Amino acid sequence: MNSPLDKNRIDELITGYLARRLQKQELEELHAWLIASSENKTYFIQMQEVWFSSISSNHKTRFDSEKAFQRFLSRTTLQATDDQQPATENLNSRNVFLSFRRMAAAVALLFVVGGSAYWFGKNNTNSNLADVSVEAPLGSRTKLHLPDGTLVWLNAGSTIKYSQRFGLKDRKVDLNGEGYFEVTKNKALPFSVKTNEMTVCVLGTKFNFRNYEADEEARVTLIEGRVSFNNKLGDMNEQFLNPNQQVVYDKKMKSTTISVVKAVRASRWTQGQIFFDEEKLIDIANELERCYNVKIHIADQQLNTYRFYGNFTRTEQTIQEVMDVLASTNRLTYKIEGKNITLMKK
Repeated sequence: MNSPLDKNRIDELITGYLARRLQKQELEELHAWLIASSENKTYFIQMQEVWFSSISSNHKTRFDSEKAFQRFLSRTTLQATDDQQPATENLNSRNVFLSFRRMAAAVALLFVVGGSAYWFGKNNTNSNLADVSVEAPLGSRTKLHLPDGTLVWLNAGSTIKYSQRFGLKDRKVDLNGEGYFEVTKNKALPFSVKTNEMTVCVLGTKFNFRNYEADEEARVTLIEGRVSFNNKLGDMNEQFLNPNQQVVYDKKMKSTTISVVKAVRASRWTQGQIFFDEEKLIDIANELERCYNVKIHIADQQLNTYRFYGNFTRTEQTIQEVMDVLASTNRLTYKIEGKNITLMKK
């Protein structure tokens, strides 16, 4: 983004414009920044797309970002002259504005970290269920703040969903993949994270929750505070974790184990690290696929019984270097063909 202005200031101006609350001087400031470069134009269009995909109640209407951009130029030029006269464009919008009030924090602060690049995650609203969905694409990770102020990191290939009423009547989210949570305390509204196999409930705490559909194990690691958990089968009583404890749920065996760990390791992926602590090779392969956007085939099923320990930095180690480390255990060998990797028993 080519601009001498601070990024936070630009985000404030754009969201202020979309909410129709900028003053004449602010409109002039935004307009000058916008026409300064094509990169600024692209950034503004991305913000519009996130905004309108989040608050539009008519999904049959296709959002035309180029036309919206041209309307912006003409409107800001006119409004900067006319001291922000009411816009005639039909955004209908007491309801839209009220909807935004509940969602602005998530929209304005949503960004994805992929190396040194930022990418705006998808934030789509289902008009019937009124859910907000945010995903992290393969090879990247997404950081966002929920409407209640809760910080969430999503790992590659993960999705989180929550209702537009989040923070008003409940604080429930659905997770598919891996998420790190720093939950804002609210005793009146407990915070819960639901996946296919497990549900975690908290009041305010820091924890990591990993449960990808393709993985054989689901893991919850508590860094700070206290959480309760139970499986979706209803065959276990509610249990609790204390800091530096981890619960692992084996999906095939339908068994649960709790162990003492160094909990901070579980969230290293938020800094771009890949950390395996005695994990199954199949789950490690799935994680590497998501991080490096490759496809890994395990040719010998006996390898699926092996567990490995490893600590890598995705931006510093290539997938081949990771494979070399795994192969150095003398348990396996590998073959790389483009983006396809085959693991074989040694």
